[in-house]
Amino acid sequence: SSPVIDCVIQRVSVVIGQVSYSIPEEMPVGSFVGDIAQDLGLDVKRLKSGKARIYTGDSAEYIVLEKEKGVLIIKNRVDREAICAETAPCALNFQVILENPMEFYSITVEITDVNDNAPMFKRGEMKFKISESTVTGTAFVLEQAIDLDVGKNDLQSYLLYPTDNFILKLQNQADGGKIVEMILDKPLDREKKDRLSLVLTAVDGGEPQLSGSVQIHVNVLDSNDNAPVFTQKVYKSSIREDSPTGTVVIKVSAMDADEGSNAKISYEILNSVDDASEIFKINRETGEIKLAGNTDYERKRQYQLHVQAGDTGSLIDSCKVTIEIIDTNDNTPAINIMSKSTVVTEDVQPGTVVTIINTLDPDSAENGKVQCTIQRDIPFSISTTSNNFFSIVTDSQLDRETESAYNITVTCSDEGVPSLSSSVTFTLQISDVNDNPPVFERSSYEAYIVENNTPGLSIFTVKARDADWNQNARVSYILEESSVNGVPVSSYVSVSADSGVIHAVRSFDYEQIKDFQFCVKAQDGGSPPLSSNMTVKILIQDQNDNPPQVLYPVQTGGSMVAEMVPRSADVGYLVTKVVAVDVDSGQNAWLSYKLQKATDRALFEVGLQNGEIRTIRQVTDKDAVKQRLTVIVEDNGQPSRSATVIVNVAVADSFPEVLSEFSEFPHDKEYNDNLTFYLVLALAVVSFLFITCLVVIISVKIYRWRQSRILYHSSLPVIPYYPPRYSDTMGTGTLPHVYNYEVCRTTDSRNSDCKFGRAASQNVLIMDPSSTGTMQQIQNEKSILDEPDSPACPRYPAASLSLCKFLTAHMRPTL
Repeated sequence: SSPVIDCVIQRVSVVIGQVSYSIPEEMPVGSFVGDIAQDLGLDVKRLKSGKARIYTGDSAEYIVLEKEKGVLIIKNRVDREAICAETAPCALNFQVILENPMEFYSITVEITDVNDNAPMFKRGEMKFKISESTVTGTAFVLEQAIDLDVGKNDLQSYLLYPTDNFILKLQNQADGGKIVEMILDKPLDREKKDRLSLVLTAVDGGEPQLSGSVQIHVNVLDSNDNAPVFTQKVYKSSIREDSPTGTVVIKVSAMDADEGSNAKISYEILNSVDDASEIFKINRETGEIKLAGNTDYERKRQYQLHVQAGDTGSLIDSCKVTIEIIDTNDNTPAINIMSKSTVVTEDVQPGTVVTIINTLDPDSAENGKVQCTIQRDIPFSISTTSNNFFSIVTDSQLDRETESAYNITVTCSDEGVPSLSSSVTFTLQISDVNDNPPVFERSSYEAYIVENNTPGLSIFTVKARDADWNQNARVSYILEESSVNGVPVSSYVSVSADSGVIHAVRSFDYEQIKDFQFCVKAQDGGSPPLSSNMTVKILIQDQNDNPPQVLYPVQTGGSMVAEMVPRSADVGYLVTKVVAVDVDSGQNAWLSYKLQKATDRALFEVGLQNGEIRTIRQVTDKDAVKQRLTVIVEDNGQPSRSATVIVNVAVADSFPEVLSEFSEFPHDKEYNDNLTFYLVLALAVVSFLFITCLVVIISVKIYRWRQSRILYHSSLPVIPYYPPRYSDTMGTGTLPHVYNYEVCRTTDSRNSDCKFGRAASQNVLIMDPSSTGTMQQIQNEKSILDEPDSPACPRYPAASLSLCKFLTAHMRPTL
């Protein structure tokens, strides 16, 4: 059937739509119901991306959505009678929910009846006891047949057979029902026939037409000519649905004009269509109707009882009792969370729908009106979307770093007295977005490293933290491009991308660079990534790695310099001053001077701090002219380093005396010691090279000998190798003249033979131009073999003639 579509856009960005379909009951499972995508104007891709699903509340799921095609199909057997009973029209109501953005549509599927139920009677037979004095026209109420179908498929008529004494009469009721009465058409005569058997057939109006039958047995009794008569044909009463069992509902009363046993009346409820006879019980003697079961306004709001009064003579009368059920607030609201999304990103805008809930209170009027609230200390609010639907929306900005999840409690209360309520709690996770850059623990760092460090040494670690989560909080460290004294900073230090550890790339020298600074960037793993920078200053600490350097006196290798001290010098006479510097800094550069050796220790002293060499006594004539002082200069480092300087002092009053004395100085002992060392070293190297050469020569000899032994034991002929341009018949080879060499090798290389041949024209190797690479040897073997006074094989005397020919043919390459 063609769908009816009605779409309304609500203020929380939720699309509400309604579509109606009509299908017959008992359709096969998998049957097509409707094209929901076409009827609602939705794309099939939207159904997939929005995770489209059907929400049916607490009812069973008869219809499913096939998202791949966007159609509704039958999931379970649809039996109108099981779903709606007598309610008409019968319809299935459910919603189609889509997410991102949130949308839902109301779907109504009307179920039309098919004639699948034949009329039936609850009892297998009906029995009547009728007095023969019963007047014609007396009506006997028959049990009604049950037909679960509705409309034209419902029960339409009754047939009675045979009709010798009775005819059938149908009375239409105001509520649409029918009372079936069997009317006595002809008087009964017990003497002629005391038992009658009739068949009552109920027929519906469906196609094909279905029917059901019941046997009626009539026992004809003797005369009792007054039947009971009810005081009212219709009784009405009401009762609260929460009334306890045993509550008196109403009392019916009938009168019988007879006397004695024929006037004793008994009451009976005849309902067979519904469960009224189980919920209500009647006192057979008093006619008092009491509540025997539980009533529920939400299931059934009205009951109609058919009560029969009969005397002992089997005369009967009937009436109808209508009982209204009064609603009470006995149902708490049911809360259903329709959206299954439990995660929302922290950057959603205020007013975004995070979930939709549906409430259901089966009570009526004020008892069924529901209002929902949530707690106030969360950034969410709840509002009514449509009837029984509520939306939970954000009303302020979310921040996952402040609160990563919210437990939202929804409390729904009805307006009954007293009010009933229910609540449900669900957890909404806040997913992270990359909105926080990494933050260093400090804005700048200073680190110290001692010079002469090992390359790759860890200097210190920078640390940055990111308040975000997971990948967005994953921090990587990057060394920013810069230069130090024109050199890229990356040649000085490196930064571990994962740990932030700063390593030294090179060994630092305090004397070249004392400090430098660079920037380190911390970048997170978000998209797009966020970053922050921080300055690092590296201070290089000095190490005592430089010995003192003597500036004066200058040490020369060729000439001799001496300081003159006159013999008249007094105590404290300044001879000279040793001047030294240390390129280190701090205490590593504090120098002290000490006299290590001296020709006469009692004559001179060295100032500890200033390096001044002074006399400590009066110079006498006995003092030697030549004085040699060794001064050691030490720094204050740990360990200390030192340098020595030799100071020559001449104690004389005139230069000639000095020159005559110093010309006799022998060569420096240290120079002689060094020369001896180098001579010994050279002798050792030459000896080592000689032994190495000797070992190599012996190894080569042994290797050649082993190769020749292998050749001797091999049974394969030796095929000589001829290099390119081997044969040159024109005499333009690599030698200035054409010579032929006959090379004869034996398995023992010591017995090899090599001799000069004759002229080139008589003994050469010729390449045949017409051949394909084979060598033709032009040689007069006979002349060789027939030379006078020569053995059969001149080159191989011990060989036979055949072996000589083979060796001569294959072992004569031309070089």
